[in-house]
Amino acid sequence: MVLVPLTLLSWLALVSSLEPGKETKDSKTNAKLPPCGACTNLVTSFEAEMDRTKRGKLGGGDAAWEEKSGQKYATSEVRLAEITEYLCKYVTRGETQCHHHHGEWEELIEQWWGLDMETRPSMRQWLCVEQLAVCCEADHYGADCKPCDVTGSNGKLCSGNGKCKGGGTRKGNGKCSCSREYAGEECDKCSSGFYESFKDASKLLCSPCHKACASHCSGPGPKACAKCEKGYEMNTEHGCMDIDECIVSKPCTKDKFCVNTEGTFRCMACDKSCSGCDSDGPDNCAECAEGFQLNKNKVCVTDKAAGRIFTIDNTRFFTYAGLVVATCIIFHKNWIVASGVGAFVAVYISLTEYYLANNTMNGDLQPTPGTLDAITQQFQQGNLGPM
Repeated sequence: MVLVPLTLLSWLALVSSLEPGKETKDSKTNAKLPPCGACTNLVTSFEAEMDRTKRGKLGGGDAAWEEKSGQKYATSEVRLAEITEYLCKYVTRGETQCHHHHGEWEELIEQWWGLDMETRPSMRQWLCVEQLAVCCEADHYGADCKPCDVTGSNGKLCSGNGKCKGGGTRKGNGKCSCSREYAGEECDKCSSGFYESFKDASKLLCSPCHKACASHCSGPGPKACAKCEKGYEMNTEHGCMDIDECIVSKPCTKDKFCVNTEGTFRCMACDKSCSGCDSDGPDNCAECAEGFQLNKNKVCVTDKAAGRIFTIDNTRFFTYAGLVVATCIIFHKNWIVASGVGAFVAVYISLTEYYLANNTMNGDLQPTPGTLDAITQQFQQGNLGPM
């Protein structure tokens, strides 16, 4: 009974390991690079370790022999041992292959190390190109290491806007592989989606078309588009202009409202109090959802909230009535004190009503300005969770 789930888990693990686009640590470590790439990988690691040890000094070991031979640390066996100790350890891919080649090419590496430091060729040139014959010199390609010869009118290889296919390896055909902005056999033209923003005898600069353009354009901005991208339409005066899909096609379902963005749109969920809406919030409902009803301010509130007796308006009037009753009680005890209290109550009620009449307040509970600012800031930062 246990074998079935274990087998299933094994298959799932295998499938996930084969999922395209995901490379595990083990797959990177055990990756098999092509011959030139593998040799270049080892050389790059060796040169990194040379840089790490360039400030080292001789210490310990057979110092007398070092002095007698006149050998310095820079070319010593001690430094070579320190380099090879960490060789291949920090390569991003093909570490296992790198260690294997180190063991296989160890004698050749020692031969190169023994050459005169001032006159010896680079390690890649000596090891990968001359000894192992798995790479070519820069800007040479193919089995015979032919020179890349596709040059533009400015005399530069691929007009300086691309690379030679197979350059530096024993593969390729020597043709130009242009950078994404450029096209043509010599990479001397702008590719689709780019326009010629600068050109002289030695340089061509291609810049991207405006995002409203579909493929070709003659210059910067939406007016230079030959054709508009999806979500835009051609305007005779302004070029490609954004289409407001929210007005043109009403693309969202009933429980969502449409927000237009440049080139497209977004459908956002209505407030929970709404059954259909035009915008965000309980004051923009087409109808109130079940369990909610429209109050006197045209806002959908819960049935419970709508049936409350003690709203701010009602509570205010109850307060006024209480103050008047208290004044009457005091009047029976001391009419002088009652007169002063009555005057105060009259002024308080007058000022309160005047303030409410000249400010946008209603009978529902309202957040303070500070609370509103805090909510707005959280919403803009995307940190406003469900309340």
